[in-house]
Amino acid sequence: MEKINELFKKQKANFNNIRDNIKGLKQESSFRIDKLKLLKKVLEDNENKIYAALKNDLSKPPFETFTTELGMIIREIDFFIKKLSKWMKPEKAKTSWLHFKSSGYIYQVPYGVVLIIAPWNYPLQLSLIPLVGAIAGGNCTILKPSEHSSATSRLISDLLEQTFNRNYIAVVRGKVNTAQKLLKKDFDYIFFTGSPEVGKIVMKKAADNLTPVTLELGGKSPCIVDKEVNLELAVRRIIWGKLLNAGQTCVAPDYLLITSKYKKQFIEKAKKYIKKFYGDDIKNSSDYSRIINNNHFMRIKDLLNNSQGKIVMAGNYSKDDLYFPPTIVTDININDSLMNEEIFGPILPVLEFEKFPEIFSIIDKQPVPLALYLFTKNRRKQNKVIRQIPFGGGCINDTIIHVSSSHLPFGGIKSSGLGRYHGKTSFDTFTHQKSIMKKTNLFDLPFRYPPYENKLSFIKKLFRWL
Repeated sequence: MEKINELFKKQKANFNNIRDNIKGLKQESSFRIDKLKLLKKVLEDNENKIYAALKNDLSKPPFETFTTELGMIIREIDFFIKKLSKWMKPEKAKTSWLHFKSSGYIYQVPYGVVLIIAPWNYPLQLSLIPLVGAIAGGNCTILKPSEHSSATSRLISDLLEQTFNRNYIAVVRGKVNTAQKLLKKDFDYIFFTGSPEVGKIVMKKAADNLTPVTLELGGKSPCIVDKEVNLELAVRRIIWGKLLNAGQTCVAPDYLLITSKYKKQFIEKAKKYIKKFYGDDIKNSSDYSRIINNNHFMRIKDLLNNSQGKIVMAGNYSKDDLYFPPTIVTDININDSLMNEEIFGPILPVLEFEKFPEIFSIIDKQPVPLALYLFTKNRRKQNKVIRQIPFGGGCINDTIIHVSSSHLPFGGIKSSGLGRYHGKTSFDTFTHQKSIMKKTNLFDLPFRYPPYENKLSFIKKLFRWL
């Protein structure tokens, strides 16, 4: 594999070559759509290999791999293929009387060479959905998948290498030092998914070259259960969202805020649904994932061991198998170890509230979350939470599913991220909106030129009509 410096230079040269040789919007649109079709084909042709790789890394069942990874990517590609030609057309913009006999346009042009750094928890989806946006935007791409999900990263590398020229799309595998070397290059755009701590490092590196960035981070996403709720349905959806991928989901419900009225019932129903989903022997369930590695396993276990709460549901751990059982902890406060950082595992801390307004002060003490979930039939409370609590996005009366829509922008705010993607928003993210005004040469009004004497009062009157 060539060195990063050489690869970066070749991609820069290739981007310029593509730009010089593709003439016209129709040809450019066809070029990008053809690349998207190639990506879709290689994924569909290697579906079983994808299932095997995700099984190896995270013990993901094929159903979860398809619904949360492969299926999402294919649907995103289909959406882009259908819409891209329309999105690429220059958008006509209004002009004022001040610009008489002119036309305004917004052109969406590629950045150039972009860097995508992906995480390990959804290693296929979080690598390739940003890549779809980069391709559709007309960029060349260097993709750095996570070293922790080694089987999937190796497969991504193999599939993309056999499908695309490395000067167009390249996968660079490696550990932290590899990412550090990549971040020293003057990329035209950086897209990072990972922890807030690493996100800060990426942003500092990007600042050296004033490179625009998207940061998809995480945080402690609250899940609120109010009195006016279908409790049976709420429990089923919360437990599903929490235990998906063994809790290793950036938008998983991190902690539960529940009215005291339903606390006991929630725990009873949660135990029932965990058994219904995974059986009596959860460890041997083919539908329950594993923790990614030993370090992450021990981090989660330490959070639990240091908690002052009451464990009301747990099980036997298996460090050798990286099996961490579904765990529910009650009687904790805002200062508990389980509230100090994002859990990113199958532990659900339960906090109670008596009156609904209490939730605002509790959530306010945490960093701004990537997601928020509210279970209530009360529209007034729904609107109050949406309008008053800062968070990236979320659901009313469900969990996680907002992420799967190509029609909804996905991203965080402040500590949970910067920027958006998915669907048209991905196209906007990976392109620069270039504003152009085209003016006639038939005449030129002399009024705007110096000398300005005796013109101020007239221009003030004119501005009132613009």
